[in-house]
Order: sequence, then C-alpha cells, then structure tokens
Amino acid sequence: MTEATALTRNQSLVHNTLRQADGPLSAYTILDRLRDDGFRAPLQVYRALDKLTSLGLVHRLESLNAFVACAGEHRHGENELIAFAICERCGQVEEFADPVVCERLEAWAGDNAFHADKTTIEIRGKCAVCRAA
Repeated sequence: MTEATALTRNQSLVHNTLRQADGPLSAYTILDRLRDDGFRAPLQVYRALDKLTSLGLVHRLESLNAFVACAGEHRHGENELIAFAICERCGQVEEFADPVVCERLEAWAGDNAFHADKTTIEIRGKCAVCRAA
C-alpha cells in the first residue's frame, strides 16, 4: 500500500477487526466490536468497508452478506477472479484463485462479447476438519 492509499483510522480499525476475526463478519458485528473505539453508526462501518473493498483488502461474501480480510496473493483489478470455500458447519472461509478457472471464464466472456468487471465464486460445503468430525 502506498502513502497515497494510507488508511484512515476507521478503515484501519475495520481492517484489523476483520484480520483478527475467526470467520466472516457482518457490518453490524463489526460495529458492535468497534463501539468502544467510537463507532456509533453503521454508515461508519460501511464507508470503511467500501474503501477497503475497493483497495482489495477486504472481500464481501455475497451469500453470507458478510466480509473477510483478503488472505490471498492474487491480482486485484479488472476481471479479477476470487473464489471462496465456505464451511457451512464451522464458518471457516478459505480464499483462493485458480488460473485455469480464470482463463476459462475469460475465454467464455470473450467468446460472448461479455465484459466482466468482477468474478466471485463461492463454494459451500464442509471443510476437511468438519468432515472428519
């Protein structure tokens, strides 16, 4: 992150809260965790999340309406592909990128004159630990 993209206090607090979380958090859960730090309104959290998402530091899990800190070393930008494996039992989220899947989706988009701004894949099931339990 460059000096030009330095985070505000609120953005840093939200980002650190997500990085320290054991799983995805809703905006209201983040708000509750940051009340002692002066957060009073959901808008404070949503503004921070919007900026963190645009910087690629946070991802929104559409199916859970929740957020996670970016854990992957993948490209951020146009046509990015991010995938998440979400355990429905323990809530663990694994972030990954797959270049083969990305190539296939980009090829499909090109063949169909479709311009993708963002691609997110969410796989729901049980992680190895939960399956073994």
